Formats: sequence, structure tokens, C-alpha cells
Amino acid sequence: MGSNRLSNAFAAVLLAVLLPTTVAAQWTDFPTPGLPRLPDGKPNLFAPVPRTADGKPDLSGVWRGAGPLYRFNIAQDLKPEDIQPWAEALFLERVRDSRKDSPLARCLPVSVPFHDFFNLNRIVQTPGLIVLLFESPNSPHRTVFTDGRDLPKDPNPTWLGYSVGRWDGDTLVVTTAGFNDRGWLDSAGHPQTESLRITERFRRRDLGHMDFEITIDDPKAFTRPFTVKTERLLAPDTDLLEDVCENERDGRHLSGDTGIRLSPALLATYAGVYELAPGREVVVTATGDLLFVRGVNEPKLPLLVQSETKFMSTATPNGFEFVRDAQGRVTHLMLHSEAGEQKAVRKAAR
Repeated sequence: MGSNRLSNAFAAVLLAVLLPTTVAAQWTDFPTPGLPRLPDGKPNLFAPVPRTADGKPDLSGVWRGAGPLYRFNIAQDLKPEDIQPWAEALFLERVRDSRKDSPLARCLPVSVPFHDFFNLNRIVQTPGLIVLLFESPNSPHRTVFTDGRDLPKDPNPTWLGYSVGRWDGDTLVVTTAGFNDRGWLDSAGHPQTESLRITERFRRRDLGHMDFEITIDDPKAFTRPFTVKTERLLAPDTDLLEDVCENERDGRHLSGDTGIRLSPALLATYAGVYELAPGREVVVTATGDLLFVRGVNEPKLPLLVQSETKFMSTATPNGFEFVRDAQGRVTHLMLHSEAGEQKAVRKAAR
């Protein structure tokens, strides 16, 4: 399970996550015209907020996606009772099945939250509408109308919905509805229904920093609305890359659930806090016959079982191997990653 020997199961996960590919870039180091700069020529990211002719903050620019871990699990901060049982069961089934039927793996559009938390995006602001362009599968776009219109009353359901925006002081508030029920809210598989309503808030604090929050309200999938707050950073002197899904050319290589099941009692022996280094901890929790890991840039997702002691992340190239002493006690875990092998010593049971 070393970092140079990824399992077939992980290869399936990797394909499902990375099937769309980007091409070599042009203009990725071309200076953005009009940006305030420091004496060394670098953009002054703390310069004042640029404004349009009518005094509104100008949000235009290329921005980095907000909080990338939420791309994998938009609900990772929720409690079990916050998610409708059918939606949680479907989510876990999709993760176990290596997300092989995801829109991303099938060259279909991905969701608004996925775009918000993934890679680069460009905002183009005009007086009557705002266009959002994405460096993500199939390079889609969204149009946010700011001309005072309401959302359509009986919309034809779409992948990215219909969006209208208004200004609340210096904050742009975007409301989106009219979704279909085929989209996944995140790459791991939280479902959305046609009752989904999304509210996004964008507030540019200065030239290079934007407060961002997104509220998910889908009463058929969740028991309450919830909000994720994070930050976007300006990506100056660069441009978006073309991103094209190649029509499932590699779809035959996608495989699903390994079919291996371990008892809840065994998995409970792995639960605990493991220390990689001072201040760097890996938290392992067990829920039923599933094992979860948080830390080392792992979103809260169940691990894919490889054997009684070996597991694979369903979001990154990381592998996890639990090691016991002569008395059968779990003493540490080995993290296998692209950076090499790391040992994490168990601190306490959990």
C-alpha cells in the first residue's frame, strides 16, 4: 500500500475525481491590466476595493475557489440529524461505490456548490447582469441577473438553476432556484432535489480578499438550512484553462464498491486521535461499519476498505494502515501519500 502502488480501487476514485483534464495554458503569467502594484511589481492585494461607476463594489476578476474540502463534502460540518435519512444513505452508497455514477464521471454538469469550492472562477460584472465562468468540467457558466427581475415562477428544472442578484450594502446576494434532481451537491454524492434553493453572499473586503458564504436550503434532503462561510482570494496575472470532459473514454476502467465489510467492533478499535507531529493530528472515528478520517487535508468522508487493516481515502491519494503491537493494541497508523510514508502515533481512544 505504498505511495507508488495505488490500488485499483483508488485508480477508480482518481478517475471519478479527475476524469476531466485541462490543457497547457496560455496567458497564465500575463500581468492583469489596471491592478494596483507594490514597488516590486507584485499586485497589492490589500488595496481598496475597486468600484463601478454607480459606486457598487466591482467583483470582477479571477478568484480561487472557496474552501476546497467542501467540494468533497458540503455537509461535513452537519450533525447526523441534520440530513434526511434517505439522503444520507444515498450519499454513503455513492461514496462506497467510488462515485462511479457521478455527473463528473459521466461528463454531465456538476453543481453550483461544486463550482463555488473548486479551482478558479471568473466574475464579469456589468450593470444588468453578472457572469460567472468556471475552470472546471466542461467550462460552464452562470448568469446572475441584477436588473430587478424575480426568479421564474414555474421554471423548467436545470442543472445550475436560475439566478437573480441584489445588493445589500456592499454585499452581493445571489438567490438561485429551479434545479433538477440529477445534480450532486458535492463530488462525494450528497443529493439535491427540485426543492433546492441556494443563497450566496459575496463581499469584497479589499482588492484581493472576498468573504463568501453559501446557504443550502433543500427540505427534502436536509432537515434544516445550513450555511458555509469561507473566503475567496484573487488570482491575479493568470487566466482560466479550458477543461473538457472526454465523453467517458475511460469509463470502462471505473469500478465501484470493493464489497469488503468489516465489523463495527473491529472498526471501533481504530477510533482515536493520532499525532503526526506536534500540532498535526489525524482524528479517526467509526460509525457502524464505516471509518472516517479528518486531518491531513482529508474531508469528512468514509474510507474505502482494502483489507482488515488497510484503507484508502475516497478524496485524495492517501492510504491509511493501522498497526497493532504484540498484545493486539492499535499503536499507530501509517499514512501512505505522494509525499512518502508518515507515522502517526495514537494518543487517545475516541
